[in-house]
Formats: sequence, C-alpha cells, structure tokens
Amino acid sequence: MPTKTPYPEEKFTAGSGGIGGINDRRVEAVEEHWVDLRDGRMRYLKAGSGPALILIHGLLGYAFSWRFTMPALAPYATVYAIDNLGAGFSSAIEGMDCSVCATAERVLQFADAIGVRQFDVLGTSHGGGVAIMAAAISRQGRESLVRRLILVAPVNPWSPHGRQLAPFIGSALGSMLFRNTVARWRFFDHVWLSRMFGDSAKIPPDSLNGYRLPVLENNGLLYGSRVVKSWTADIAALEKALSQIRECPTLLVWGTKDRAVDIKSAERLRKNFSDVRLVTFEGVGHLPYEEAPAEFNSALVSFLGRDQV
Repeated sequence: MPTKTPYPEEKFTAGSGGIGGINDRRVEAVEEHWVDLRDGRMRYLKAGSGPALILIHGLLGYAFSWRFTMPALAPYATVYAIDNLGAGFSSAIEGMDCSVCATAERVLQFADAIGVRQFDVLGTSHGGGVAIMAAAISRQGRESLVRRLILVAPVNPWSPHGRQLAPFIGSALGSMLFRNTVARWRFFDHVWLSRMFGDSAKIPPDSLNGYRLPVLENNGLLYGSRVVKSWTADIAALEKALSQIRECPTLLVWGTKDRAVDIKSAERLRKNFSDVRLVTFEGVGHLPYEEAPAEFNSALVSFLGRDQV
C-alpha cells in the first residue's frame, strides 16, 4: 500500500515497481527528514535497513524520481533519496556553487552529517556525474567512502548530447528564454517528459504533477539553469575523475532509446572500469526506473546481492 508523505504526488509502492519476492515482503515506510549543510537545508527520504545506499536524482528530478525504486530496495539496504540543495524541496543559499564537484562534495557532507561512513551510490543522468565525482573525491587523501556505483545513463565525456544545448541554456540569453517558456508553460512539461521515455504511453500518471510540484513551491527549475552554467568544465572534470575510480565496482544501466545521454557512450564508459556490468533495456528511454521499474529494480537487486544486502 502507498506510504503517505507531506507532498501528495510522492507515493511509494512496491506494486508497479516490485520484482519477484519483493511484493511478498512488507513495504518499508518511507520517512521524510531534513539536515542542515553549509549551503542550505537538505531534504531526504529514508527507508529500509542494512548497508547505506544514497540515491542522486537527475537535473530536473528530486527524490520523487525514486518512488518505484525505494520500496523495492528497502528490504536490502538503508536507502537515502536526497533532494540536492536548490532542487526538489531543499533550500540553498544565494549564489551557491552548482558545479558537479561542489554538488558531489555536498553528497559527502550529507553522508557525514547523518553518520554514514561507507555507502553505495545510485546516480542518474546529471546525478550519475555527481556520483562519479563523489567516488573520486572520496578517494583523495581519505578513506574510501563510496563502495559501489550504480550509474543510470550518467552524463559523461563521450556523449555528444547536450554539449551545445546545456551551455546555451546556461548563458544569459538561454536562461532568460528557459525561464519564460519551459518554467512557465505547462505545455512543455509533457514535451520534455515525453522525450525522456522510449514510449510516452508509459509515463506514470503522477509524473507531470510530481515534477511540476517543486517548480511551483520551490522555484525548482532555477537549480537546473545554475547547473548547466558549468557544463563544459564539468564534463572535463568528470573525464579526470573517471580515471581515479577504475577499480570501483560499477553497474551501468541504459535504455536503448535514450535521447538525453547517447547509449553509444556506454561502451566507452564501460571500458573505464575493471569491475563493471552493463545492463540495457530495449526500447526504454532515459528514465528506466519509471518506464520499466520492475526490470530496473531486478537489475539493482542482482548487482547489490540479495545475500550481501
């Protein structure tokens, strides 16, 4: 049954996202929490028990993105789904650095603030880039904090998608156009969301309102426009970071109809790691955790290991 949260569009259920065996277990309660960091107040959702697993959403997402994932993983891990500062319902100070490096540092600050010493990380799209950077930073002169990586179509140096569009949106002109069109007109919600799916008929019925909610209540699209300002520099930083985490056990997940991050870059990214699995979903777009949640959850549980987690 769904677990209520303060935000009506966030419903967590193992029903549509469950896999064999999971629906026979008790659906863990999803709890909302807040923690103060240097640059703002971070909201996060927590469920389950066992080894820590931090979930990092994409550019226009927030913890809501994982509503089909958290209940499926909760029997095997303590799952933390964060709203990056400035995204979702988390607050942020004015002028906060939104580079991939600074965002990754805040993930590590979050883990320290809640008392988690080692953890796995699941990151999607831009959040996948943040996960890569967090793993690299955690290996620089300190105990390795990140045990394993799950990267869902992460931004990377070998995907041409976004190389021109992202810097344009980050410019003064592009940012103004973005704020006066996508940020204001509900029509564009369905346009951009449809492009994230291989089959737009599979968009969950709660998605449009769910992703609009932070825009209405927390000026959520401002976060995205800040992130893309450093896009070119971030991609260069990620290429360097990848060379530092070759030994990190990694699961790569991609939809074959991904229009946001080119699936052709998956093979180049796979070669970066010495211990890696690549799982692809035929006909699925950029959000496999929403378009094919049962298959997605099954791949994650297999990687994490039922007996280990």
